[in-house]
Amino acid sequence: MDQDQVWLILARVIRSLLVGIILISAIYATFLLWTYLYPFIIALCIAYLINPLVTVLEKRLHTPRSLAVFIAILLLLGAIIGIITLLVVELIDGFTYLGMQLPDHFKTLISYLENLLTYQIVPLYERLTSFMNTLDASQQQEIITQIQNVGANIAQSGAELLGEILNAIPSYLKKLPNFATVLIFSLLGTFFISKDWYKLGRRIKQFTPSKVAESGVNVFDGLQKALLGFVKAQFTLISITAFIVLLGLLILRVEYAVTIAILTGAVDLLPYLGTGFVFVPWIVYMFFTGNYFLTIGLSILYTIVIIQRQMMEPKVLSSNIGLDPLATLMALFVGFQLFGFLGLIIGPVSLVIINTLHQSGVFKEIWGYIIGKTSSL
Repeated sequence: MDQDQVWLILARVIRSLLVGIILISAIYATFLLWTYLYPFIIALCIAYLINPLVTVLEKRLHTPRSLAVFIAILLLLGAIIGIITLLVVELIDGFTYLGMQLPDHFKTLISYLENLLTYQIVPLYERLTSFMNTLDASQQQEIITQIQNVGANIAQSGAELLGEILNAIPSYLKKLPNFATVLIFSLLGTFFISKDWYKLGRRIKQFTPSKVAESGVNVFDGLQKALLGFVKAQFTLISITAFIVLLGLLILRVEYAVTIAILTGAVDLLPYLGTGFVFVPWIVYMFFTGNYFLTIGLSILYTIVIIQRQMMEPKVLSSNIGLDPLATLMALFVGFQLFGFLGLIIGPVSLVIINTLHQSGVFKEIWGYIIGKTSSL
């Protein structure tokens, strides 16, 4: 190996280290920015979302930019408050209905438990007592010790869970002032960022190298398209879930089928809960109250919802964000293995970012810089 080859390899190693340092520094800087400036990052996202509406108000209705931003923020807050109000009204109606129906269901549950205690638990207790009497003293003591250990573990777990819940309530209450502060700064930041949106964009372009700006625009456009596709895919999935649930509940002749279907579609977005948040307690309650028709019907419906979700999610995500179905399925599985149910969102989003960077030529530019084919990133 001659001296030129050695210097070439050394230069590539140095460039690789430089790229790694820049990448780590960027991640660390992003972490710091989010830690200390997250209200303004939220404000930037909100300003981006309302910018089309602000532009329409400014250009077509000839509204001053500041007033247009103020109107857009009011409309956004009004929409959020309206949605929350509708949810609260639905919850009030639901709790009112439960208040009317629960006494009868509670009586049915008590009657079921009485029958269970009389005809199942008591005979089982008698058989266990007879069995215990056939054992010697050491065996009886060992069984009693194991039962006491199980009871102690259950009691300890229950006490720890209760303690965590009780400790969490003051913690969340203490966060309310901080939440209000973040909300105020986010709204103020949204106003000023949106008011000077295009001016800020021109300033950023002035201080950004043309090559970096070009790559940044390509990455941003790709991420915007992929993000919209991801949102569309999620909306499609929850719509399919809500429709299947609505159809199943109508077949089972369940009251408030539309409300329950909408609620199920909404909780389908929650990573750790999903449709099981609605169906599992409902199925258990129907079983213990002796309503086996609804128990079987809801179980079948819940199974159908889970199966269609698992089958449709890779296909819908891949068709909306332009990814290969196998790659999407692998991203879902890897995300689930690394982050649990939250990884079902993190996995596809990470794949979208990687795919966007690839299509925008960022990886090609970085590799070209490392091997010395280009002079800039």
